[in-house]
Amino acid sequence: MIFHSKGGYDFYTIYNMPVWLRKFTFSEIDKYYKEEDAATKAAQSKTKGAKNMVDSDGKINTPSFAEASKAYKGKTSYK
Repeated sequence: MIFHSKGGYDFYTIYNMPVWLRKFTFSEIDKYYKEEDAATKAAQSKTKGAKNMVDSDGKINTPSFAEASKAYKGKTSYK
């Protein structure tokens, strides 16, 4: 509980807490991390269908880069 509260509690504070408050605090921290995990998974599932221009190796995916850059062809602001 000390670790997951990100420094919010030290050992002596947790040790001297009443049991009901310790259980409540633990359940609130647990609920927070479960909601955070659900939000992360939801954000990752939204990007599953998106095309990545950079592979996991760090190399540029040439066909998808060329396709994405077609919209900007010939649109330069310099002369």
